[in-house]
Amino acid sequence: MTEDEAAPRAGHPLAGRPPSKIVAVHVSYRSRATERGRLPKWPSYFLKPPNTLAADGDPVPRPPGCELLAFEGEVALVIGTRARQVSAADAWAHVGWITAANDFGVYDLRYADNGSNVRSKGIDGFTPLGPRLLDARAVDPERIRVRTWVNGELAQDAVSGEDLLFSFADIVADVSRLTTLEPGDVILAGTPTGSTVVRPGDLVEVEVTAAGFAPDGKNRHRIGREPSSSRGDDPPYPPRPGLIAKTAIMSGPPARTGVPHREDPAGDADETDGEVWVSTGRLRSPVTEAGYDLSPPGAMPAADDAQRAAAYGAAGVPGSAGVPAAPPADLLRAVSRVSTATLSAQLRKRGFNSLTLDRLHATQPGRKMVGFARTLRYVPFREDLFAEYGATAPGGGLNAQKRAVEQVRPGEVLVIEARGDPTAGTVGDILALRAQVRGAAGIVTDGAIRDSQALAAMDLPVYYGATHPAVLGRRHVPWEVNGTIACAGVTVAPGDIIAGDGDGVIVIPAQLALEVARDAAEQELQEEFAAEMVAKGESVDGLYPLGKRWRPAYEAWRATRADERKEDTP
Repeated sequence: MTEDEAAPRAGHPLAGRPPSKIVAVHVSYRSRATERGRLPKWPSYFLKPPNTLAADGDPVPRPPGCELLAFEGEVALVIGTRARQVSAADAWAHVGWITAANDFGVYDLRYADNGSNVRSKGIDGFTPLGPRLLDARAVDPERIRVRTWVNGELAQDAVSGEDLLFSFADIVADVSRLTTLEPGDVILAGTPTGSTVVRPGDLVEVEVTAAGFAPDGKNRHRIGREPSSSRGDDPPYPPRPGLIAKTAIMSGPPARTGVPHREDPAGDADETDGEVWVSTGRLRSPVTEAGYDLSPPGAMPAADDAQRAAAYGAAGVPGSAGVPAAPPADLLRAVSRVSTATLSAQLRKRGFNSLTLDRLHATQPGRKMVGFARTLRYVPFREDLFAEYGATAPGGGLNAQKRAVEQVRPGEVLVIEARGDPTAGTVGDILALRAQVRGAAGIVTDGAIRDSQALAAMDLPVYYGATHPAVLGRRHVPWEVNGTIACAGVTVAPGDIIAGDGDGVIVIPAQLALEVARDAAEQELQEEFAAEMVAKGESVDGLYPLGKRWRPAYEAWRATRADERKEDTP
C-alpha cells in the first residue's frame, strides 16, 4: 500500500494530513476494568497503523473465517500542537480536537500477536473516525460523553468525569514522556463497558457529546468551528474545512436515554450558566462480509471459549446469563442513599463480617462520603529508604504520596495505609486541598492527620486515626500507589467502594455494591415502616424485623409511599 493509499480519503476529517501514529489505550474506563476483572495501576497502550482509518459511512468488513468482530466506541483525541514530555497540567492544551471513533477488532486473531493487536486491530478500515471534530479548547474534558448504538439500541454510555480511571490529560502526558506526539496524531482513549460482537448486516453508531464554554455569548465560534488562523495560539494543523462541527450545537446536556438530541443548524443554542453542549454527530459503520480470501502462510482465525467470553463482554455469550455492568455513577448514587449501618447488615447477611474500618474519627461526621478507593501505602520509616523515596521518586518526580493525590479522580476516596501509627501525620492541609480541588470524594487514613482544624473546615470529609503535628517523615516512607492495602484492619483493593457517615467507614466490594445497596434501601424502608408502627404503640414482635403477619400492611404502606412520590414528581 502506498502512502497515498494509506492516507485518509477526501471527506475524512483528517484528510490532507494523516496521523503519523494512532495510539490506543487498552483499559481506561472503570466500567470496562470492572467487566474485565482487573483495575490497571497506569494506562497501557498499543499502536494502530494509519491504514485502519475510515470515515463515516464506510463499511467495516469482517475478515474471512472470523466470528468475533467487536466494536469499541471511543473518544478520539487529535493532537493539535507537538507534545513531548509535557506535564499533565499542560497536556490538554496540546489536544486540538476531539471526535468519535470506533476501535474495531477481531478476537479470532488476538492470540497471534499476544497484546500488540497488529493482526486483530490493524486491519484496513478498522478505525472509523468522525464525522465532525470539536475544538478541544472549548469543551470541558471531564464532561465528555461517548455513546454507542447497535441497530438503534444503546449499547455504551459513559461520561469521562464519572468513569475514566485516568484523565485525558494524564493519558496525553503519559504517552508524551517517551513518545513525541505530532500534530494530527490520534489517541483512542479507551472504551467503556458494553462492547460486544457484531455481524454483517449490523449498523454501529458512535457519538461524542461535550459540555462547552461560551463565557460572554460572543465566543460561540470557538465551539465546534474551524479555528481562526489569526490567533497566534491556534493549533498549526487545521483539519479540512467543512468537517469541523458547525451544526451540532445543542441546548442543554443530552438526556441519558439514547434519544437523539436536537441539532441547531443556526448555531443559536440556548446557554445555561455560559455553557452549551456540542456533538460530533453519529459516526455510522455498517458491518459487511469481507470480499477477499484469507489463506496461509500466517496465523489463521481461531476462536475458543475464552476469546468468546472476552469478545462478548458484559452482554455475555449468546445463551449465557450476561449481566451488563452498572455505570460507576449509578453505583455511587445507590450506595449514597443508604446508611453504613444498613450496608454493614446487608454485607453480614452475605458472609462479610470484616469490612468496617474501626476506631476512626471524622472531620464531618454528619456528612455522607461515597467513592471508589484510590490507595496509598506507607511503610515504616528507614533512613536510607526515606532518602531515596521520601522526597522524590527514584530518577526524579513526585513521591508516592504526592502521586496519589495528583492521580485521584472525581468520585474517588484516597485510602491510606499507615499501619495505625498515630505518631506522625499522613496528610495535611495542602495535599488535602489538592485532593479536594481534583474532585476527591474524601480521604481515609488509619494514621494521623496534621492541620486538623484546616481539614475540618474543608469541603472534603476526612476519616482519620489520630491528630499529630509531626510530618510523615518521622514515622513513614511513602511507598506504593494503587496497590491492595490494609487500612484500619481491613483489606482495601483499588476500585472497592468506600462509604462513610456518622457511624463510621465501610468497604464494599464493587461487584456486590448494586445488589447490596438495593437490598439496603429495601431494609431501610421496612425499618421506616416499623418505626411508624412502634411510634403508634405497636410491639416490635413480628414487626422488627418484618414478619409474615405485618407483611400485607407493609406492602400497602409501601404502595402508598410510591404513589405519593409519583404525585410529588413534576
